[in-house]
Amino acid sequence: MSRIGIAVSGGPNPADIIDLVVLAESLGYESAWIAEGHGGDQFAVLAACATRTSRIRLGTSISSVFVRTAPTIAMAASTVADLSGGRFILGLGSSHKAQVGPEHGMVYSKPLTRTRETVAIVRELIREGRVSFQGETIRIENFDLSYTPRCRDIPVYLSAVFQKGIALCGEIGDGIILTRSTLRTAAQVRMHLAEGARAAGRAAAQIVVTSLLPTSVGDTRAAALAALRPGIAFYCGFFPRYNRMMAEHGFSTEAGAIADAWARGDREAAERAVSDEMIDATSVSGTPDQCRAQIEAYRRSGIDVPIISPFARGADAKRRFEAAIRACAPAAS
Repeated sequence: MSRIGIAVSGGPNPADIIDLVVLAESLGYESAWIAEGHGGDQFAVLAACATRTSRIRLGTSISSVFVRTAPTIAMAASTVADLSGGRFILGLGSSHKAQVGPEHGMVYSKPLTRTRETVAIVRELIREGRVSFQGETIRIENFDLSYTPRCRDIPVYLSAVFQKGIALCGEIGDGIILTRSTLRTAAQVRMHLAEGARAAGRAAAQIVVTSLLPTSVGDTRAAALAALRPGIAFYCGFFPRYNRMMAEHGFSTEAGAIADAWARGDREAAERAVSDEMIDATSVSGTPDQCRAQIEAYRRSGIDVPIISPFARGADAKRRFEAAIRACAPAAS
């Protein structure tokens, strides 16, 4: 059966998310990934999912290394790993300066260093039961666990967009979480992963390449494209990192227009600047048959695990997620 994951980032409430993950497991999805952002607590939701499922892997996509302490991340990861019988994947990333400071009141500095140090602390605490660490961004005199973790080796996947972050994943990650990839992305990413892996004496082939793919399934291609336009405008307008990524994907004109419109508070103009070509190149959208064909194209391009990420808000968010999960399921291919 083809490997595929489902990601939830906003929209359904926590109880609905659990139902969606149960559905995904029944339809053959390999993994379910929960974001946090402004939604419910991702580890709490995943813990609940662990008690309702038995096979599907459960991951964070992603947990920010800035808004939780490293020991707190380790304890949360160990908890979900224990409750799921070892099915948990810890997805970590630096999040964005635009969120960490204004929304959480934390200082955003040296994101790659903080990510590296967080991974080291989390792994040591879970494997050894205690940790002391004197790093550049994190210093811990001593922290020990009052219980013995049953799962001592939790896979750590890192989110990355640009070369330095991808190389870091090549050095220390078990997998990488990309986002809004094109069909050219995987080949470029694998080169940078190999560079980082060589520096650490590791085999890059063992690193799992995944990508979050904004997904919209509609009765017509036009309807599916329209549903994704607001989300792409937001990500490209609000997050400088994603704006740069879209420009590097070949959509510099659209990225510039979206940034300008967003800066002056014109959300409608930002959405109008999102071209159909931009959506097609960086997402999964269209009729069910078209979506399944696009997912398969991503697999052929070198993405080990495509992760569909439906964009749905409002009262019918759960229904729209269910429709996407059913339409893109391995059993439906």
